[in-house]
Amino acid sequence: MKTGSKFVCQECGAILAKWMGQCDVCRGWNCVVEEVIEIANPKSAVCIPDDFLVALPEPGDFSELNEPVTKRHRSTLEELDRVLGGGLVDGSVILLGGPPGIGKSTLLLQLLSNISEIENYVYISAEESTKQVMLRANRLGIHNPNLVIASSSDIHQILQAIRQFRHNSIVVIDSIQTVSSNLIQSPPGSISQVRFCTQELVKFAKANDVIVVIVGHITKDGAIAGPKTLEHMVDCVLYFEGDRALDYKIIRGEKNRFGPTDEIGVFAMTGGGLEEIHNPSAAFLSEHDNQVSGVAVFSGIEGTRPILSEMQALVSYTSLAIPRRSSVGFDVNRLSMLVAVLATRCKMSFSNKDIFVNIAGGLRITEPAADLAIAAAIISAANQKPLPTRSVFFGEVGLSGELRQSPLSFARVKEALKLGFINIFCAHKTEDFESSPELNVVKVKSIRDLATMLHKGGLE
Repeated sequence: MKTGSKFVCQECGAILAKWMGQCDVCRGWNCVVEEVIEIANPKSAVCIPDDFLVALPEPGDFSELNEPVTKRHRSTLEELDRVLGGGLVDGSVILLGGPPGIGKSTLLLQLLSNISEIENYVYISAEESTKQVMLRANRLGIHNPNLVIASSSDIHQILQAIRQFRHNSIVVIDSIQTVSSNLIQSPPGSISQVRFCTQELVKFAKANDVIVVIVGHITKDGAIAGPKTLEHMVDCVLYFEGDRALDYKIIRGEKNRFGPTDEIGVFAMTGGGLEEIHNPSAAFLSEHDNQVSGVAVFSGIEGTRPILSEMQALVSYTSLAIPRRSSVGFDVNRLSMLVAVLATRCKMSFSNKDIFVNIAGGLRITEPAADLAIAAAIISAANQKPLPTRSVFFGEVGLSGELRQSPLSFARVKEALKLGFINIFCAHKTEDFESSPELNVVKVKSIRDLATMLHKGGLE
């Protein structure tokens, strides 16, 4: 085994031929450091373990092929299990990222309270002492006799300590940016340190069938700090979103090799920890007022779950040469497109008006079906006239102003009826629903028809 060195940029991960003050790739200053690497001798013999090659069953016997080789472990947090696809999988590595203070450590301590068929629970904190972690666990009311709490920031010491745990075990590392190895000559949190420590944890998890949960910090752009390859190394990437000033926190799956990536879990931060919100629609509409202009209710789909959310719009006069288009929880580029469609197809003037859009409750909407609700909120705000009471909107708006149907329409309508909404505004090609005496379906062909209908007040 030979040793060598290479120069790596800690900002972008580029490998350079020599040290320099400025990286040639990202143009960052004082971010190039030297890393010590080990070069294996190609002439050395390669040892292949006995169980390296595994024969498949006979082609005709599909029963063994269909049997799951791993099993899922369900926890006491049903919202987290929903995002994971039904529970935690043996040998999987989960990366959890989120802004500081949002509740990542609290969530993981509550996760370790009880998991089905798990014998060993290990929580290793590289940021806090053991007494500080135990203080939080006592505050959350977690009394698990199988829970082991330790504090260390050395990856070799951590691997030596957890090597005794195999099968039916879960290990939490909080956080990966503060764990380091003395084999790499770079500070903790650098790209090389994060990549090396994560790779060692992945090897341990796969070799021992141990569930490993890694906490990661995020950058100012909202992405997990470190190289992008970090997300490719793990099996599941979760983002814990939400403003610290808001009660509701949302956990969203960005990558999942063992389940869907479009599910979300909703929690509320309380004095006793995170509390699950099993009915997010009622929570997000708890302060909804039908008599205010610029407010529309959108019936959306997050994974397999229908969720009603409140779209708020404000249209105000401005003296600026270029009016502002701002949004919170909605894509600002799509907002600009909707404003352009309203101005062109509906002859509405927004050249001297600022437009602000907000999704109540801190929810982030990326579904194209939200176009109709956003457009209805803007029309209502521009006319200073409230929308019809007990109404929901869903449908995609095209550049020509036509409305396109949205999938899972029946689930959207069913959720709206459950919360007392009877007026359904949707695209004209939406499939028919089951007849109901209290249901009023308004199928709209174009955004111009909606603007004319709302301006005249054709539905109260």
